[in-house]
Amino acid sequence: MSTKLSKTRRNDPYLERETAKYEQPLPSREYVLMHLEKQGKPLAYDQLCELLDIRKGEEEMFRRRLGAMEREGELMRNRKGAYILPERASLIAGRVDGHADGYGFLIPDDGGEDLYLDAKQMTKVLHRDRALVRVTGFDRKGRREGAIVEVLERANSRVVGRVLIEHGITVVVPENKRISQDILVASSQKGDKKLKVKAGQVVVVEIVEQPDRHSQPIGQIVEILGNYADPGMEIEIALRKHDLPFEFSAQAVAETERLPAKIRKSECMGRVDLRDLPLVTIDGETARDFDDAVFAEKKGKGWRLVVAIADVSHYVKPGMALDREAMERGNSVYFPRRVIPMLPEKLSNGLCSLNPDVDRLAMVCDMEINTRGNIKAYQFYPAVFRSRARLTYTQVWDWLSGAARPQSALHKALLEPLQSLNALFGILLKARDKRGAINFETIETMMLFDDQGKIENIVPTERNDAHRLIEECMLAANVCASEFLQKRKQTSLYRIHEGPTPEKLESLHGFLKEFGLSLPGGENPSAKDYAALLDKVKNRPDAQLLQTVMLRSLRQATYSPDNLGHFGLSYEHYTHFTSPIRRYPDLLVHRSIKAALEGKPYAPGNWEEIGLHCSMTERRADEATRDVVNWLKCYYMRDRIGEEFDGTISAVVPFGVFVALDAVYVEGLVHVSELGEDYFQFDATKHQMLGERSGKRFRLGDRLRVQLTRADLESGRIDFVMGSA
Repeated sequence: MSTKLSKTRRNDPYLERETAKYEQPLPSREYVLMHLEKQGKPLAYDQLCELLDIRKGEEEMFRRRLGAMEREGELMRNRKGAYILPERASLIAGRVDGHADGYGFLIPDDGGEDLYLDAKQMTKVLHRDRALVRVTGFDRKGRREGAIVEVLERANSRVVGRVLIEHGITVVVPENKRISQDILVASSQKGDKKLKVKAGQVVVVEIVEQPDRHSQPIGQIVEILGNYADPGMEIEIALRKHDLPFEFSAQAVAETERLPAKIRKSECMGRVDLRDLPLVTIDGETARDFDDAVFAEKKGKGWRLVVAIADVSHYVKPGMALDREAMERGNSVYFPRRVIPMLPEKLSNGLCSLNPDVDRLAMVCDMEINTRGNIKAYQFYPAVFRSRARLTYTQVWDWLSGAARPQSALHKALLEPLQSLNALFGILLKARDKRGAINFETIETMMLFDDQGKIENIVPTERNDAHRLIEECMLAANVCASEFLQKRKQTSLYRIHEGPTPEKLESLHGFLKEFGLSLPGGENPSAKDYAALLDKVKNRPDAQLLQTVMLRSLRQATYSPDNLGHFGLSYEHYTHFTSPIRRYPDLLVHRSIKAALEGKPYAPGNWEEIGLHCSMTERRADEATRDVVNWLKCYYMRDRIGEEFDGTISAVVPFGVFVALDAVYVEGLVHVSELGEDYFQFDATKHQMLGERSGKRFRLGDRLRVQLTRADLESGRIDFVMGSA
């Protein structure tokens, strides 16, 4: 293709990349910017086409590329419509991050320093809009301050909120507190019908006029969800607040209906037949979608470990509506009592779920592991198999620990391979400790509900070695997948986890110094250094405090085509292979492995953008789940106003301290004004509040007795005051 292009186009340094991605490659974004920089002046569309030798038939595609570059802030147009570089206009493109108090920040696309936007500037935009901002100076706190020049992209077309009616005027107060502007309601309509709304109802409003410096946003109510206390309302709000897709399109539903009800004989052709191997699934009691099945046996001096993963890629192909919607969702979302699946139920709980006693298609990682826990050999292959049993963690651990014995003939027959799995687990665990992977011990909880769908109790969940056994098997398969792709030079998504930033590391060193402790490794600590310090302090009374601060010093794991290793697990390379039913990156990894096995390339698009999207959907799901859990906890605590509780300071912030209660696993705020008759200074490095006059200190991990004064559903706030001594 490149030989047919003009010399100008052949000089594009990114031509090879564009040719690999597109049948008719356009000038790369970098090449467009390079020419604009070289010209040193604004260029009209026609001038840019002539300069880059854009031919007939390419104009529309090229115009779309320029439009995408505009939306992402790489280009902008002046008043005459000519293209210019934003930096030449002293403008910074980025996304607006709103604050509940009315101000906000511009998060620059180029990763530079954030710009403060005062409340007056924020009247022009809503949270998550994209804008071009000019730096105007510094505010009184020394932060860079900006003025919005142009809104590039509106992020909010529909907003969920609460109806407020005052003096005959109806407004919707957004549920997302980062949107600080109320939306004026022009009308309330669904189709041809007029909607009758009442004050206090939760609704969805469609914005028909975005805000500007002269007027607030205007919208029309298009859906009435109900009242705050209605069963399941907390989930309905979270779905819309976080823009979570929760309904499959008619096209995706039709594709699902065309899938067979069970495996056809023809689908088993060319696959390794593992139906004689006693593979089993081991999951929690409430699990419904089973991604993985395992088997282990002694082999010579070492072990054979087989991990069979549901072959979702056999059914969900590139270009299908199912694939587009799976990518849009990015992952399944697990709310208390409700799951928003990445794939329709026929796949997630049917064809792709490794249910017992039925044939299932799988991608298998078949490993040989030596007595030191090192994987000496492995192979990937498509297979057909039949799970022998659906087992639970509690059931398996009771058998392995001797607390109970299997009763049925089937379960008795499975005991030997389960014991082999357990023996291998012990070896993998020693290898993990030697490798220096970080083990943070956290308390996970489970909500128990009554018949009305409200929390009856919150209890800690018990983790036993059967959980850890399965985790180690999955880690081994994931590591093999990442190494396999790396060796075959097949681009895919790695699960990366970088070490602490220099700023967070400096803060951690300062904090540990207060306790006479130090983190080995100096300015470049490894996971092994973290693990060594955790082991050193595990028996101290302040161990939980130290662990919490160490955990908060680490960055969040993300998806990327660049292999940067996994700091926390102490792996040089790592990916996600084992959950394609509920994670889109795993589905992409399966496709990449299949392509590599066939000696073909696989390129679903821009890997970096896909990685960013999947990282975003993961965070989105976490935030939505957190909102629902917090709302349920608020509801649970409403009847306990005035009660006193013992708890631990779980976070220290400039406006007070958060306290996690012992018995009920609920967290709330003691505002700084309630800490005592003193001026308290917040110290971020020491994670403490210190009284100026009294010297009284409130530090992360300190014990407090508090009294519940407020549990507000609308704001999601739980407030405490100091309790009796």
